[in-house]
Amino acid sequence: MAEQRNLREPVPGWTPPRRPDWAAREGRWVRLERLDPERHAAALFAANRADDRIWDYLPYGPFAAEAAYRDWAAGMAGRDDPCFYALVDRGTGLAGGVASYLRIDPAAGSIEVGHINLAPVLQGSRAATEAMYLMMGWAFAAGYRRYEWKCDALNRPSRRAAERLGLSFEGVFRQATVVKGRNRDTAWFAAIDKDWPALKACFDRWLRPENFDAEGRQRESLSALTRPLLVADDPDRTGAVG
Repeated sequence: MAEQRNLREPVPGWTPPRRPDWAAREGRWVRLERLDPERHAAALFAANRADDRIWDYLPYGPFAAEAAYRDWAAGMAGRDDPCFYALVDRGTGLAGGVASYLRIDPAAGSIEVGHINLAPVLQGSRAATEAMYLMMGWAFAAGYRRYEWKCDALNRPSRRAAERLGLSFEGVFRQATVVKGRNRDTAWFAAIDKDWPALKACFDRWLRPENFDAEGRQRESLSALTRPLLVADDPDRTGAVG
């Protein structure tokens, strides 16, 4: 009798998806535009100056002068991986943050969102959440099977944000890298294509104008909608992981 083989399910008709393009992505509250130093650097630098702590877990910054930030943006703007977008608040017309696709692997169907840097003016806003929704939605619509989010394991706001967006905790890689001369343990989160239909419904429900009162306060939280969909919870939510 032949030994039974233990194999994963096949992926019939698998075709690697296309790489991200530079087309703008339009939402109700935000517009994602290809990062352009000439159009975005001044507004981003001014917004970022409100709090240098936004750079604590990134491998670059803060920038003391607009020219230095513009040089950094120019170096990033022409790359295909990472593929940087400016997050433009449609209410003000000003860029208040950046985010990128990176570690783009069409053959595996995997793509990561990262280099997320939101100035205080954009943090906690509908525009910021919608930007993440647009980026995740494009990836799955393009045919990617896996959408990743990684952050410094000490970056609790980023870990909470990942779970709020419906990305499940997958573990901590110890001593994953060195950033600004310090050790970094990296926390991993991800959603897969099978997760997306239910997550999309949560985003659509949360983003409805009627979910917000006249002062812009949410009536129903996104985390309450997405939490039942998480495959695994982050133990750091209860302080179990430092």
